[in-house]
Amino acid sequence: MTSEVVYNGDLRTTCTHLKSGSQIETDAPVDNNGKGERFSPTDLLATGLAACMLTVMGIKARSMDFDLNDIKIEVQKIMAENPRRVAGIDLKFHIPEHLIQLDPKTITILKNTAATCPVKKSLHPDVVINMDWGAWS
Repeated sequence: MTSEVVYNGDLRTTCTHLKSGSQIETDAPVDNNGKGERFSPTDLLATGLAACMLTVMGIKARSMDFDLNDIKIEVQKIMAENPRRVAGIDLKFHIPEHLIQLDPKTITILKNTAATCPVKKSLHPDVVINMDWGAWS
């Protein structure tokens, strides 16, 4: 098993990663009867996409003998109604100074790696994913 999720009442859960014991609490968003005081499950979906992209990019960078320390992605989740679902995810990459000058071939490899991360490949094609690569555009 990967994890265990316990409903705590008041539209909140505690999610435990079984191997490490690490925990994340969730809360329903304000626009869906919650307090919005923690990640919502759909926030985790969108955030998971960004984390997956950076992870596989980090693996690729490591295999190319450099690191991606301090690269950051701002995540914006876009919800739709009828049915309520994640309709889009906007990702804005912030490239630190030490990575801006990478050669174009390496940048292309990293972008392609991000675009094929397992979470992205698992999302329904109707989920619109916009990637703003910032300094790598």
